[in-house]
Amino acid sequence: GPDRPEVERVRGDAGDPAAVTAAARGAAVIYNCVNPPYDKWAELWPPIASAVLAAAESTGAVLATAANLYPYGPVTEPMREGRPDRPAGPKARVRAEMTAQALGRHRDGRIRAVEVRASDYLGAGEQSVLDRVLPRALAGRPVRVIGAPDQAHSWTWVADMARTLVAAAAYEPALGRVWHALTNPPRTQREAVADHCRAAGLPPVRVRALPHLGLRAVGLVNPVVRELEETRYQFVRPFVLDSTATERELGLAPTDWDDVCRANVALVRARSAG
Repeated sequence: GPDRPEVERVRGDAGDPAAVTAAARGAAVIYNCVNPPYDKWAELWPPIASAVLAAAESTGAVLATAANLYPYGPVTEPMREGRPDRPAGPKARVRAEMTAQALGRHRDGRIRAVEVRASDYLGAGEQSVLDRVLPRALAGRPVRVIGAPDQAHSWTWVADMARTLVAAAAYEPALGRVWHALTNPPRTQREAVADHCRAAGLPPVRVRALPHLGLRAVGLVNPVVRELEETRYQFVRPFVLDSTATERELGLAPTDWDDVCRANVALVRARSAG
């Protein structure tokens, strides 16, 4: 976890139900924001998910899970809450099964659970596909992005994800459902890079696509890059999250896009300087 004064780090195995339950004693909410290494999801997620479910059942704390859009599978229209999960790969099936288990136990009255799904993050550093290229863009250098630079894509500001998680977990009628994190209207990768450059007072830089064959070649020796093939569809066609139900029913609004870009530029520069 982050090195912050308000964060208490606890040693233990996140896949051990007893350890997670002990850490959760007295909590009102258990926020599952774990993100195992990308190429280890099938191995590491199931025991962690089981441990968190056991902790929620034992302690009575609400389980609020930070999730993604993988379970929906390839889409052709904006994603809205209530659409069925149609996972199209191993990692997506892992996440869809986690959703089914948590909400199934909620329906059975064993736990109280809620899930919030976000699109690709901004403000998450190396875990963000866009943040990875921003240091180079803010240095005035051209960048290459995964997939097609000019397809509409949704970007979720990490602070808006946190706000949605907290609000959903605290509102009893919100429990037992999947919600979408507060998210601004989509921006293509080219537009998003240009928006960040402008927020930094810089001219836009050239944005090109990484060659697909080149990525596949790298994937032969890099397991993390190899895993990107499963979700490539998210970057070669429109990938749009609709959060209007969250905004309407939870009374929230996403952070203004220009403010997001300015704040994210500051984060990127701080990381580069550090």
